[in-house]
Amino acid sequence: MIEIFKGRPLDMSGRTEREAAVYDYLDRLGIDYDRLDHEPAQTAEVCERITEALSPATACKNLFLTNSKGDEFFLLVMRADKHFTGRIVAHQIGSTRLSFGSAEKLWEYLGVTSGSVSLLSLINDKNCRVQLLVDEDVYNSPLIRCHPCVNTSSLRIGREDAFFRFVSATGHSLRVVKM
Repeated sequence: MIEIFKGRPLDMSGRTEREAAVYDYLDRLGIDYDRLDHEPAQTAEVCERITEALSPATACKNLFLTNSKGDEFFLLVMRADKHFTGRIVAHQIGSTRLSFGSAEKLWEYLGVTSGSVSLLSLINDKNCRVQLLVDEDVYNSPLIRCHPCVNTSSLRIGREDAFFRFVSATGHSLRVVKM
C-alpha cells in the first residue's frame, strides 16, 4: 500500500544528513509538502508508481549541465516526459553548447549523486555557482514533485513555495526556458 505523509518523517533514523537538512530548511520556511517514501527511483516502473501516487504533481527531470568551457553550471528542471535538446536551451540563455556536468561537480556544487538531484539540492550550493533553469511547463504547474537530496523519497510542493519562497531563500534566481 502506498502511503503519503504530510511533512517530515517522525522517525529520522536511517535518513541521511542531507535529507534531514532539506526537511529542516522547508520547515524553517513554513513550506508545506507531502512526502512519499519509496524504493530507489532508478527504473521507469518505480518512477511511474511515484508519479501516479503524487498526482497531480508534475513529475520533473532534473539535469545538471555545464557549458562547453566547463566554467558555468546549470540545473535544468523540466517535465519528465520531455526530451532535452541542449542547443535549444543554450540558445535561449546565450550560452555555448551544453552537456551533462560531471558527477564530481554535481557532488561539489549540489551535494548529491545522480538520480537524487532536484531543485531542493540548491540548499547545498551556498555560493550560488549553479544557475537554475525551469521549463515553462513546470514553472506553470500548480504542484511539482522533487527529491529531498535522496532518491528514496519524493515530495509534492506547491509552485509558489518551490519557485518563490524556497529558491529565493537559497539566494538563487531562476530563469524560465521553453523546451
